[in-house]
Amino acid sequence: MASTDPMQQTLYRAALSAMQNAHAPYSRFKVGAAVLDTQGNIHIGCNVENAAYPEGICAEANAIGAMVSAGESEIKQICIVSSAAKAVPPCGGCRQKIHEFASSDTDILICGKEGVEQHFSIKELLPASFGAENLRDL
Repeated sequence: MASTDPMQQTLYRAALSAMQNAHAPYSRFKVGAAVLDTQGNIHIGCNVENAAYPEGICAEANAIGAMVSAGESEIKQICIVSSAAKAVPPCGGCRQKIHEFASSDTDILICGKEGVEQHFSIKELLPASFGAENLRDL
Protein backbone atom coordinates (compact mmCIF):
# COMPACT_ATOMS: atom_id res chain seq x y z
CA MET A 1 0.00 0.00 0.00
CA ALA A 2 1.77 3.12 -1.20
CA SER A 3 1.37 6.24 0.92
CA THR A 4 -0.01 9.38 -0.69
CA ASP A 5 1.69 11.61 1.89
CA PRO A 6 4.49 13.47 0.05
CA MET A 7 6.91 13.40 3.01
CA GLN A 8 6.35 9.70 3.58
CA GLN A 9 7.06 9.10 -0.11
CA THR A 10 10.23 11.19 0.12
CA LEU A 11 11.41 9.30 3.20
CA TYR A 12 10.58 5.97 1.57
CA ARG A 13 12.59 6.83 -1.54
CA ALA A 14 15.52 8.01 0.62
CA ALA A 15 15.47 4.81 2.70
CA LEU A 16 15.15 2.67 -0.43
CA SER A 17 18.12 4.46 -1.99
CA ALA A 18 20.19 3.96 1.17
CA MET A 19 19.23 0.27 1.23
CA GLN A 20 20.80 -0.18 -2.21
CA ASN A 21 24.16 0.76 -0.66
CA ALA A 22 23.91 -1.70 2.23
CA HIS A 23 26.91 -3.95 2.83
CA ALA A 24 25.22 -7.29 3.54
CA PRO A 25 27.37 -10.01 1.95
CA TYR A 26 26.70 -12.54 4.73
CA SER A 27 22.97 -12.31 5.41
CA ARG A 28 21.95 -10.68 2.13
CA PHE A 29 19.40 -8.83 4.30
CA LYS A 30 19.67 -5.22 3.19
CA VAL A 31 18.10 -2.41 5.21
CA GLY A 32 17.81 1.31 4.62
CA ALA A 33 16.56 4.00 6.98
CA ALA A 34 15.70 7.65 6.57
CA VAL A 35 15.29 9.96 9.55
CA LEU A 36 13.41 13.25 9.33
CA ASP A 37 14.58 15.59 12.08
CA THR A 38 12.52 18.39 13.60
CA GLN A 39 14.28 20.95 11.38
CA GLY A 40 13.07 19.17 8.22
CA ASN A 41 16.40 17.58 7.30
CA ILE A 42 16.60 13.97 6.11
CA HIS A 43 19.45 11.71 7.26
CA ILE A 44 19.97 8.28 5.76
CA GLY A 45 21.74 5.09 6.74
CA CYS A 46 22.13 1.49 5.62
CA ASN A 47 23.20 -1.64 7.40
CA VAL A 48 26.89 -2.52 7.26
CA GLU A 49 27.73 -6.12 8.11
CA ASN A 50 31.11 -7.35 9.26
CA ALA A 51 32.63 -10.83 9.04
CA ALA A 52 33.29 -10.55 12.79
CA TYR A 53 29.69 -10.95 13.93
CA PRO A 54 28.08 -9.07 15.70
CA GLU A 55 30.18 -6.05 14.78
CA GLY A 56 27.82 -4.86 12.05
CA ILE A 57 25.81 -1.66 12.25
CA CYS A 58 22.08 -1.40 11.62
CA ALA A 59 20.63 1.08 9.12
CA GLU A 60 18.61 2.83 11.82
CA ALA A 61 21.72 3.34 13.95
CA ASN A 62 23.60 4.75 10.95
CA ALA A 63 20.77 7.17 10.09
CA ILE A 64 20.49 8.30 13.72
CA GLY A 65 24.26 8.75 13.85
CA ALA A 66 24.12 10.89 10.70
CA MET A 67 21.40 13.02 12.33
CA VAL A 68 23.42 13.49 15.51
CA SER A 69 26.58 14.22 13.49
CA ALA A 70 24.64 16.98 11.73
CA GLY A 71 23.87 18.56 15.10
CA GLU A 72 20.25 17.45 15.49
CA SER A 73 18.81 15.49 18.38
CA GLU A 74 15.14 14.70 17.75
CA ILE A 75 13.52 12.33 15.28
CA LYS A 76 10.24 13.61 13.87
CA GLN A 77 9.73 10.59 11.62
CA ILE A 78 11.76 7.53 10.64
CA CYS A 79 11.23 5.25 7.67
CA ILE A 80 12.69 1.75 7.55
CA VAL A 81 12.74 -0.51 4.48
CA SER A 82 14.37 -3.88 3.90
CA SER A 83 15.00 -6.36 1.13
CA ALA A 84 12.69 -8.89 2.83
CA ALA A 85 9.45 -9.94 1.13
CA LYS A 86 7.38 -8.29 3.88
CA ALA A 87 7.94 -5.15 5.96
CA VAL A 88 10.22 -5.84 8.93
CA PRO A 89 10.19 -3.79 12.15
CA PRO A 90 13.46 -2.65 13.75
CA CYS A 91 15.42 -4.95 16.05
CA GLY A 92 15.33 -4.42 19.81
CA GLY A 93 18.60 -2.51 19.88
CA CYS A 94 17.37 -0.10 17.22
CA ARG A 95 14.07 0.35 19.02
CA GLN A 96 16.09 1.52 22.02
CA LYS A 97 18.19 3.83 19.83
CA ILE A 98 15.05 5.31 18.26
CA HIS A 99 13.58 5.78 21.75
CA GLU A 100 16.58 7.87 22.78
CA PHE A 101 15.76 10.48 20.12
CA ALA A 102 11.99 10.05 19.70
CA SER A 103 9.06 11.83 21.25
CA SER A 104 5.64 10.37 21.89
CA ASP A 105 4.42 11.61 18.49
CA THR A 106 7.38 10.34 16.44
CA ASP A 107 5.99 8.37 13.51
CA ILE A 108 7.86 5.13 12.79
CA LEU A 109 7.14 3.90 9.26
CA ILE A 110 7.79 0.27 8.40
CA CYS A 111 7.94 -0.26 4.66
CA GLY A 112 7.81 -3.09 2.18
CA LYS A 113 8.54 -3.15 -1.51
CA GLU A 114 5.55 -0.97 -2.38
CA GLY A 115 5.90 1.61 0.39
CA VAL A 116 4.57 2.19 3.89
CA GLU A 117 2.84 -0.86 5.35
CA GLN A 118 2.71 -0.04 9.05
CA HIS A 119 2.92 2.96 11.38
CA PHE A 120 4.00 2.74 15.00
CA SER A 121 4.78 5.01 17.91
CA ILE A 122 7.79 4.19 20.05
CA LYS A 123 5.42 3.21 22.88
CA GLU A 124 3.90 0.57 20.61
CA LEU A 125 7.28 -0.77 19.51
CA LEU A 126 8.97 -0.56 22.91
CA PRO A 127 6.39 -0.74 25.71
CA ALA A 128 7.51 -0.25 29.32
CA SER A 129 10.79 1.10 27.98
CA PHE A 130 13.90 2.34 29.74
CA GLY A 131 15.03 5.85 28.85
CA ALA A 132 16.51 9.11 30.05
CA GLU A 133 13.54 9.67 32.36
CA ASN A 134 14.69 6.68 34.40
CA LEU A 135 18.03 8.35 35.12
CA ARG A 136 16.85 11.83 36.17
CA ASP A 137 16.51 11.29 39.92
CA LEU A 138 19.70 9.37 40.67
